[in-house]
Amino acid sequence: MKDILSQAKAYLCVCLLLLFVGCNQKEQKYQAIDTTSEQISELYNRYLTNAITNLDRIDIDELAPEEGQRYYMEARKNFKLLEPILSHSDKNNYKSLNAPNIIQVKGEDTQDTKVIQPIGFQVIEENLYESEIDTVTLKRAINITSARLKLIKENFSLQLKNYHIIWLIRDQLVRIATTGITGFDSPVLNQSLLESAYTYQTLIDIVKMNASKFHSKELMDKFIVSLQQSQKELEHDFDTFDRFSFIKKNTDPQLEMLVEIQKDWKVNFPFEMALSNNMTTLFSEDALNITYFSDRLNDTTNMVEKQIFGKELFNNTSLSKDYNMACATCHVEELAFTDGRKTFDVNQTRNTPTVAYAAYQQSFFTDARAGSLEGQVVGVVKNHNEFNMSMDSIVGRVLKNKKYKEKIADLYGNKRIGMNIRHAIASYIRTLSSFNSKFDKNIRGEENTLTDEEKLGFNVFMGKGMCATCHFPPVFNGTVPPNFNDTELEFIGVPATTDTINPKLSTDLGRYNLFKTEERKHFFKTPTIRNAGKTAPYMHNGVYNTLEEVMEFYNKGGGAGLGLHNDNQTLPFDNLQLSSKEIKALVAFTKTLTDQE
Repeated sequence: MKDILSQAKAYLCVCLLLLFVGCNQKEQKYQAIDTTSEQISELYNRYLTNAITNLDRIDIDELAPEEGQRYYMEARKNFKLLEPILSHSDKNNYKSLNAPNIIQVKGEDTQDTKVIQPIGFQVIEENLYESEIDTVTLKRAINITSARLKLIKENFSLQLKNYHIIWLIRDQLVRIATTGITGFDSPVLNQSLLESAYTYQTLIDIVKMNASKFHSKELMDKFIVSLQQSQKELEHDFDTFDRFSFIKKNTDPQLEMLVEIQKDWKVNFPFEMALSNNMTTLFSEDALNITYFSDRLNDTTNMVEKQIFGKELFNNTSLSKDYNMACATCHVEELAFTDGRKTFDVNQTRNTPTVAYAAYQQSFFTDARAGSLEGQVVGVVKNHNEFNMSMDSIVGRVLKNKKYKEKIADLYGNKRIGMNIRHAIASYIRTLSSFNSKFDKNIRGEENTLTDEEKLGFNVFMGKGMCATCHFPPVFNGTVPPNFNDTELEFIGVPATTDTINPKLSTDLGRYNLFKTEERKHFFKTPTIRNAGKTAPYMHNGVYNTLEEVMEFYNKGGGAGLGLHNDNQTLPFDNLQLSSKEIKALVAFTKTLTDQE
């Protein structure tokens, strides 16, 4: 009996020991997974606390202006160090805190319009460095920004899986190349290069925190060295910085290494956002996930056949009431899918925009009234000056065509015929984004044919000219990278004619016509400038016939520079003071964005 009891006790001890070891191993495993999140959280909290502390030290009533500016600089530095983490974990708050000093209008589409006064670091910066400070506006911006940061800190929780870390790093690499080095969020101090270097430091720290995940230490060291080299290259004058070489020699190789890292870590992604999980270069049709911009995210079967069918419909005049107009009537392939006219006819009031690269947007038509390509098709169909039809009538005409009827049944196999027609046309339009221009091939290293003037043009575009603060690479439209979930509208003060002696603002009220929001008068969507060498005339009213005229308009400061003053103009400059050499270079660069097919 004692032997049995002894054996039972021994067995129980072994079980308890195994249970203890197993639980301890599970706890260690959990801690090993969570350690990186904890370390990143500590980094995050340190920068967040420093930003808050320094903002709270800016006492407008007590401090000399230079002391307040010193505290702001320290707060801004910590905010930028925080950027890679905050922009990943809390996209909406990051966007608000880093927004330009421009009134925001939200909720128009849902008839819950709200006009929101801007907050954040750009607002503080623009007011703090004025010769005569508006203390009321500045205090409000500081107090609300600080309060928002405190709320973020209070509610912050970070649990990062490996794919989150890859996404975080990739987003920041793209953010630096597309907005960070352009002056997008440093309107007064113009210290975008320095601030981009700060964000690289956070990436370096995060990579080091994940050292245990690397099977290849050589790969980790190589990546860190590349990030450190980027920091050194950013120690440069803003106006003369060579952004072309920086992206080619730093950003793209880092994106390549990141793909190697995710293979080294054996990362499995649950899905794909706007940026491709396997992108190795910024300027390629493989860089962006085209389905991210579609109404039918999961409709990817038989896609080539659907695109071919969509092209047939795009060119078919039977979709219009009088059988005299197709999509291709206004969007002519040889003119980069525009029509070469100021306006298409007397019934149209706006210039025909290109549909090339139209896929990479979140709003459509020049006034952004449609939310997808599929939705844009409906707008064209119902427009009395275009197809002048209903979708039911379109469906009827398509189904009368035996071949089309069979194609819809074969390709879609459901009863949503109207949606299927729209999806087919949209799918074809999504193929009109080849990224095979002279510029693309050169920055990818496939050829070396760019002239010094063309390179200068790109660098002016991305820097001193501030063009890229509205026309964001790689698409060069108003859809903001790296998340690509907002397409911006701007009021730049386009005149009615080229008369600069007695200029008058274009009478087209743009976005205002849709919802009558006063703050949206004369606002229009920012279009792509890809293929702009073939899409004259320019602006929503076709007022300018040459790229040189467009550049001169911007160089003078838009409408305000012509004397058409308006408080809501959104250009981030008064005038650019570009030389004739720089203007010629900008034109030369723009022409390198013409697709070679």
